Amino acid sequence: MQIVNRIGVIGAGAWGTALAKHMAEKGLHVRLWAYERDVVDSINQTHENRVFLPGVTLPPSLTATNSLAQAASDCEGLLFVVPSHVARLVLQQLAPVLSPSMPVISATKGVEEETFKLMTQVMQDILPATLHPKLMVLSGPSFAAEVSQGQPTALCLAGQETPLVSTFQSALMTPALRVYVDSDMIGVQLGGALKNVMALAAGVVDGLGLGHNARAALITRGLAEMVRLGNAMGADARTFYGLSGVGDLVLTCTGALSRNHTVGVRLGKGEQLEMILGSMQAVAEGVRTARAASGLAQRHGVEMPIVREINAVLFEGKSCRKAVTDLMERDAKPEKGQA
Repeated sequence: MQIVNRIGVIGAGAWGTALAKHMAEKGLHVRLWAYERDVVDSINQTHENRVFLPGVTLPPSLTATNSLAQAASDCEGLLFVVPSHVARLVLQQLAPVLSPSMPVISATKGVEEETFKLMTQVMQDILPATLHPKLMVLSGPSFAAEVSQGQPTALCLAGQETPLVSTFQSALMTPALRVYVDSDMIGVQLGGALKNVMALAAGVVDGLGLGHNARAALITRGLAEMVRLGNAMGADARTFYGLSGVGDLVLTCTGALSRNHTVGVRLGKGEQLEMILGSMQAVAEGVRTARAASGLAQRHGVEMPIVREINAVLFEGKSCRKAVTDLMERDAKPEKGQA
């Protein structure tokens, strides 16, 4: 098995920084790319990402750069961890500096809003064909703050080349971070993206004060919607009952550290979306993914009532309470039916 010693991380948000810290502490040579000059300076001069992961001390061996070419130089693999809405632009700038055999792992949990494409599909649009078999996906229940503190975490790494996936499974594994492997890249990506939309809806339920029963029902029916869309897109339904599906869904719909749940709570309490997003430093991927999820549902002929209602709240001015009422008053259905 190939040994990975050098890895680049593209994207220095909280999640990218936490992953970079984890690998640097394991002993890998890690170079972290950040778009923001102040983030690079903060990491290199104070060993802290004061913008996106404040209060967490980073190992001195972890270096940051504004240069994509430098981040990718001499690496045996790249972790791609930029927000979905800028992924295509960053990939276009990254492609010319990649070696023709560079493995790339997407750890971005989102869908491209304009095209409804998953991140590996965006990568296939831009990166050379020689790299397509070497694309992988990392996802699962993982708050960046807890990973950065060394709290026990389990993730799923999916890819098509089994030996390559096993190599990076070993590179990422530590006593604090357990990595399982899979081959269902579509399912793993859909789970990681759609759970953010469901977390918005769960937050709305909590913001309205509707209780634990309602939130449990929302999570369960949200999972059913995720499975339906996954089936239509060729994913393995079993994937959604694993770490990247129900694991991440439960975490993001209930955890106090969830940005998407927090946005939903504030919506449920009557705040306007523009004011909420304007007050946040980090990206709440679920807001953009909600549009993409609605587009995917229409494209594949899948009924996703929770996705439909959260879009109405976010973008059509519908009240949160009316959205919940409309969900509850839909025609009676069998639990294992289509909607």
